[in-house]
Amino acid sequence: MNIRTAVAAAFLAASSGAMACTSLMAGKKATVDGSVLASYAADSHTLYGELYNQPAADHKPGTMRKVVEWDTGKYLGEIPEVSHTYATYGNMNEHGLTIAESTWGGREELAGSGLIDYGSLIYITLQRARTAEEALKVMTELVDKYGYASSGESFTIADPENVWIMELIGKGKKDPGAVWVARRVPDDCIAGHANFSRIHKFPLKDKSGETRYAKDVIKFAREQGYFNGKDEDFSFSSAYDVPDMTSLRGCDGRVWSFYNRFVSGMDKYLPWVLEGKGEPMPLWFKPDKQVSLSDIQWMMRDHFEGTPMDMTTDIGAGPYKVPYRWRPMTYEVDGEEYMHERAIATQQTGFSFVSQMNASNPDAMKGILWFGTDDANTCVYMPIYCGIQAVPHQLAVGNGDLYNLSWDANFWVNNFVANQAYNKYDKMIEDIRPVQNGLEKAMQMEADSLKTVVAGMTPAEASKLLTDRSAYWAEKSTSDYKKLGEYLLVKYIDGNIKREKNGEFERSETGMPVSPVYGGYDERYFRSIVNDPNGGERLRVKPIER
Repeated sequence: MNIRTAVAAAFLAASSGAMACTSLMAGKKATVDGSVLASYAADSHTLYGELYNQPAADHKPGTMRKVVEWDTGKYLGEIPEVSHTYATYGNMNEHGLTIAESTWGGREELAGSGLIDYGSLIYITLQRARTAEEALKVMTELVDKYGYASSGESFTIADPENVWIMELIGKGKKDPGAVWVARRVPDDCIAGHANFSRIHKFPLKDKSGETRYAKDVIKFAREQGYFNGKDEDFSFSSAYDVPDMTSLRGCDGRVWSFYNRFVSGMDKYLPWVLEGKGEPMPLWFKPDKQVSLSDIQWMMRDHFEGTPMDMTTDIGAGPYKVPYRWRPMTYEVDGEEYMHERAIATQQTGFSFVSQMNASNPDAMKGILWFGTDDANTCVYMPIYCGIQAVPHQLAVGNGDLYNLSWDANFWVNNFVANQAYNKYDKMIEDIRPVQNGLEKAMQMEADSLKTVVAGMTPAEASKLLTDRSAYWAEKSTSDYKKLGEYLLVKYIDGNIKREKNGEFERSETGMPVSPVYGGYDERYFRSIVNDPNGGERLRVKPIER
């Protein structure tokens, strides 16, 4: 059998910090507590999980800001700095403004030739804008003035009142500018994007101001030969991001799974996701019931469980129902191309978060970045308050990297746990969940109680308290997971499973270890060996002939 593997361009991430990301969101009337929620998974094979931080600062006239491409570290140039920049903590700033993204690439000939790459566009804007609408203005003005340097992107732009989706792509080598469309998600709806352009048709005369677009977004598409119909039939996605099966099943499929969890009747869109047939999914839906912070956190851990794309049920899951597939994402067997499923939760995530923004909270808590490192499925989402003074040591830039293990870096400790679970998933996940759930529930309960306490404090007092609490939970989550990793190593060493009694590993009356449970395999695994031409007959136990 001749087998060769092929990598689909939609899933390439070797040189991209976030080529395969997911962002989910919910308006304030779609959530149980009136918060705007926005999530993000920064998925990459080369991204270290740490919390970027830029303190607030004042700048003298004439100060220049270096622009360095986020994915590659390449110096792109400089732009004038503004007089004051806001503090940022990862993808959130001191005002609770949050910006996330997912890359879809789009037409190759439109790769940007300007100065501002998509990562710089995010982090420069967080330093300069207080609200989502201000952010839209800053982002589009930066691109208009200095040009865009990346490929097609979807951006989630959210604050304590509003959440927007903006999609943007460059104009190619001859023009450094970009074309874009931005739409405000209705307050009572949920939405998402995952490496595929999701804005199709949009209102061209929206007096409410909730749809905005570059003045030449349709004209440019006509000039390039991407569209020749009536203006009212124009689809941004169809013009600038031609779909294939990897972008539909592997990208829109993730968004479908999110909607499917909270919206009835989503089966009608399965033909679009699985075969590219029928109507594309709408940009947003009103959920059957309001969603919570925990709902979105657990959605970030999704592996299509309970759907036709469930990653725990096919033979690729192995005997321990592992919902992960190693790269490359596509492969060829006997001249036919196949693909792995690509879920929201994936092993190569650098960091992920769910941003909880609520205008009724004290200023120092208007934005809470529930931040986790490594695989979202096994991470712990820790509270990073928008009013803190410093990033916890366990999350700080420089505490370890992809080539240097640090035992007090949250990223490395989470990998210690997750990478063991990838070997015996259905067994180890049952040991991981109680620790993970216990930490997250305790942190969320404390965050709720802190709102009343912080409301009676001065800004300086509030900032100190919240800085201390963020640091406490980062340290505890990291140390508790290190103990969890040690426990898993001891319990499951060498394919055995140690017996437990009353919360302790069981020993005999003499203190010696008792015989362990053997991990073993399921029947399907045994059958796959028996049916393998290189396995079955060779391994069959035969009677000895005398």
